[in-house]
Amino acid sequence: MRLFVTGGAGFIGSNFIRHMLAVYPGYEIVNFDKLTYAGNLDNLRDVERLAGYSFVRGDICDRRALDDALAGADAVINFAAESHVDRSIERASDFIETNVAGTQTLLDAARAAGVSRFVQISTDEVMGSCCDGEYFTEASPMRPNSPYAASKAAAEHLVRAAHITFGLDVVTTRASNNYGPYQFPEKLIPLMITNALEDKELPVYGDGLNVRDWLHVKDCCRAIDAVLHRGRSGEVYNIGSRAEKTNLEIVNTLLDLLGKPRSLIKFVTDRLGHDRRYATNPSRIENELDWRPEETFESGIEQTVRWYTGNSEWVARTRSGEYLQYYERMYGGR
Repeated sequence: MRLFVTGGAGFIGSNFIRHMLAVYPGYEIVNFDKLTYAGNLDNLRDVERLAGYSFVRGDICDRRALDDALAGADAVINFAAESHVDRSIERASDFIETNVAGTQTLLDAARAAGVSRFVQISTDEVMGSCCDGEYFTEASPMRPNSPYAASKAAAEHLVRAAHITFGLDVVTTRASNNYGPYQFPEKLIPLMITNALEDKELPVYGDGLNVRDWLHVKDCCRAIDAVLHRGRSGEVYNIGSRAEKTNLEIVNTLLDLLGKPRSLIKFVTDRLGHDRRYATNPSRIENELDWRPEETFESGIEQTVRWYTGNSEWVARTRSGEYLQYYERMYGGR
C-alpha cells in the first residue's frame, strides 16, 4: 500500500508515519510537508533512510505539486493544517488558506489521482464547548468558537461534499487533545515542561479550570490506522481516552513529576473565546473498530516528561528563532 501523508513532519503526522512504518514494513509512505514553523524533519531522523519512506517538500494549496507527488498513491491521510488556536486569533487568513482552500485542492487532486481512500484529520474542537455532564457524539452539531475550529469545520464540510457529490471514499477523525513526543512547544504540555525545566514562569490562561480529554499520540495513531483500514466510508469517528483534566491539574502534575515548585505558575489573561470543556464519546470507534487507548494518562504523561527531559537538543532547536518572537507576543504583555 502506498500512503500519501500530508503534514507528516508535524507532531501527530510524524508519530503516525513512525507507527505505520513499524507496523506495516511493506508499505510505502510519501511525506508531503510544507515545513512551516511547526514542521520539523528532526522528528523523523530515525526513519528517513528506510526504504519505504520518502519526503517531498510541498504545499497542499499547490495543485501542480500535488499532482506530481500523488502518482500511485492508494490513500491520502491529511494532517496538513494550521492548528494552534492562539495563532488563528492573531491571523485567521493563514488558517483559511491551508485548512479550507488547501483541503479542497487536496480533495480535487486525490480524485484526479484515483486514490481509494481519503482520511481527513479533524478535531473535537469543531463541536465547540461541551456542558458539564454532556459528551459530544459524531452526530453533535458543529459549533466552532475559534477561527481555527471554524476552518477545520469548513474542511469537514468539503470532505463530506466530495463524498456525496463525487463518491470519493472518505473518513474523518475528530481526536481529543493529543500529547507526547515531538510536540511543538507552543502547546500546553510541552510548553509547561520546557518552561519548568528552565525554571521559567508557567503561563496558565484564566483560572486554569478549562477541561480537556487527553490522548497520548501513540493511541491516536493506532486509532487513525484502524480508521484508515476499517472505517466505514463517509463516517466520522471521535477519538478520545475518557481522561478529562483541567489545565491546572495538568500543570500541577507536570511540576510534581519534574520536582519543581508550584510557585512557577502564573495566571495570565484568558484566551479570547476560550472553550470551557471538550468531551467526546468515543463509543463508535470502540464498538466498530475495537479500538481502546493503551496508555493511561498517568503512564502517558510520565513517558512524555521523560522524553522531553531526555531530548534537550531537540527542545533547544525547536525553542529558538520564530518561536521566541511568538512566545513574547502571546505572553509578554499578559
